[in-house]
Amino acid sequence: MFVDTHAHLYFEKYDEDRDFLIRSFTENSVEAVITIGTDPINSRECIKLAEKYHNIYASVGYHPTDLGDLKESDLNDLRSMINHEKVVAIGEAGLDYYWDNVPREKQKKFFIKQLELSLEENIPIIIHNRDADSDMMEIIENISPVYSGVFHCYAGDLKMAEKLIERGFYISFTGNITYKKSDRSEIIEKLPLNKLLLETDSPFMTPVPFRGKRNDPNFIKYVAEKIASIKQISLDEVAFHTTENAKRLFNLNK
Repeated sequence: MFVDTHAHLYFEKYDEDRDFLIRSFTENSVEAVITIGTDPINSRECIKLAEKYHNIYASVGYHPTDLGDLKESDLNDLRSMINHEKVVAIGEAGLDYYWDNVPREKQKKFFIKQLELSLEENIPIIIHNRDADSDMMEIIENISPVYSGVFHCYAGDLKMAEKLIERGFYISFTGNITYKKSDRSEIIEKLPLNKLLLETDSPFMTPVPFRGKRNDPNFIKYVAEKIASIKQISLDEVAFHTTENAKRLFNLNK
């Protein structure tokens, strides 16, 4: 059984078949899915989905490219949402200098506030980092010596990943590791299996052989198969360890 630790099941692309899709997860060996919020509105949608389906959990947070007109006072709303019994993480939070559509200082401010909330409330944080390695590591190193969380769709180098693991983070990979131009193999090979998580980032990052189609959590096994191939271990071993990692980090047995 697999756990998809990062999907966006509230997207309109699922409106026509969301219920059927979610009910198909178990028969496709998907034990649980965490659906990830990026702003106040869709974070509440994540909670609604988690309330409706036993195998869906929610993460609530403010994505760096979705900050828009949000004010620091909006973080109080986030604080109230994390008290819900099906909310297992804060995020997707972080820095994104690729799109750079939000002032960097505002991105940093909201990221730091969400990091601090994660530490204060002892709840994991799901981190988005794109083209911002230097500022990201400066913040991580300055705020706390140890964390509970994951860097999703990891795009950094091996040295950075090792530093993050030392501070308590897990590293997660998605369907882009199956692409011909992927440069993730060496990193995956060298990282310890007990610090890896699986994700689809649905509806994005559809793995081969379905690239070009809508992604969904039923395709998580193709990410696991690629990791098994790179590490030269069995698919069952990848499934067991990544599922245990997810349950441990997000307390999914509660």
